[in-house]
Amino acid sequence: MTCGVNLRIGRERFADRVEAGRALAALLDHYSRRDDVLVLALPRGGVPVAAEVADTLSAELDLLLVRKLGVPGQPELAMGAIAEVGDSVEVVTNDVVVSRLRIPQADFDAVYRSEREELARRSTIYRGDRPRVPIAGKIVIVVDDGLATGSTMRAALAAVRRHQPAELIAAIPVGAAESCQALAGGVDHVVCALTPTPFHAVRQGYRDFRQTSDAEVLAALSRLRTR
Repeated sequence: MTCGVNLRIGRERFADRVEAGRALAALLDHYSRRDDVLVLALPRGGVPVAAEVADTLSAELDLLLVRKLGVPGQPELAMGAIAEVGDSVEVVTNDVVVSRLRIPQADFDAVYRSEREELARRSTIYRGDRPRVPIAGKIVIVVDDGLATGSTMRAALAAVRRHQPAELIAAIPVGAAESCQALAGGVDHVVCALTPTPFHAVRQGYRDFRQTSDAEVLAALSRLRTR
């Protein structure tokens, strides 16, 4: 596992997601120009990062649709996450948060239904009729723009494992050190470029952390498809 601050970056934070993607690609350069590498982006914020990784490595890029299940009234706090797996949905629950806050099952289910609708909406917008890139037997690099509790990434990785990749890598520009380390048991490698200490939020690692739009996601995908 590779996890922690990489001294080659030489900075405490990134200008934006594009710069973060380029720095992350430098840590993954041993996967460059191989025909069995697939980069999977977690929309929306992970797409600009993953697009730079895929472009630099000359790898295929596809989406892995995933949604955080935010605590009612505290949407930034994850009580779980869901990820698209073919026609089904993978669910990961953050048992510590659910137990500590005593979240009723009815509240969890309501958030789940809402986020599943959003998952379907994004699938329609981003994919249309385009088929998913096959995962089985490939080296798969799953990319997001940051890692806080790790619930979203865990759901994404669980989804990918169902498709039997040859190798599975979690790649994150900015993350909490303990969350990066917690991923290690379920993947072949974890690459986390910056781990701010103390860690408060992913935005610590960025000067510009504005929300990524649907239009920016579509533009990034279009650019890689026409490369």
